[in-house]
Amino acid sequence: MCHSGLNGLKIGFALTGSHCSLAKALSVMAALKEQGGEILPILSPSVQSTDSRFGEAVYWRREIRRVSGAAQIIDSIPLAEPIGPKKLLDILLICPCSGNTLAKLAAGITDTPVLMAAKAHLRIGRPLTLAVATNDALSANAKNIGQLLNCKNVFFVPFRQDAPFEKPNSLVAAWDLVAETLLCALEYKQKQPLLLASPAPV
Repeated sequence: MCHSGLNGLKIGFALTGSHCSLAKALSVMAALKEQGGEILPILSPSVQSTDSRFGEAVYWRREIRRVSGAAQIIDSIPLAEPIGPKKLLDILLICPCSGNTLAKLAAGITDTPVLMAAKAHLRIGRPLTLAVATNDALSANAKNIGQLLNCKNVFFVPFRQDAPFEKPNSLVAAWDLVAETLLCALEYKQKQPLLLASPAPV
């Protein structure tokens, strides 16, 4: 049995540079807010400054502010550092969590607002949840996922191979399970099953 609900919970919502997943992440953000979560957006430099075929950085920043309804966006390391000492969040979600962020988390690197937020939040023993979206999850990042699965207070949104024949090393979180995963993580439990069936071949 997991936590009863998100109403009134302070949720850090950190977005990193899996740009193809940003639209899905904003849908997740809207759903969490609709369920009563208080959203604090935290942006990696990639999301802040990269214009891609999925949208310009200024567009995503505007949409993140609109969807979250937040008065503040955490967009620097100094702004992220107080998350731990001031106990600003009940739970921190990195969604999407890129391969670059996975690797740096596993290595203890703290050079972005998102990574500083994670370090500060874990410092006080509160749950961190990762919604993975990366093309190298089953290759270069497999060891990092394994290491993070073994870390205290780190939880994963259940994931699947999104295109096993076209991109056999790619994993993507099940966006529709984010809220349930957060509720479990609040009880320091991993949402199960963690590995989900992939789409059937066409």
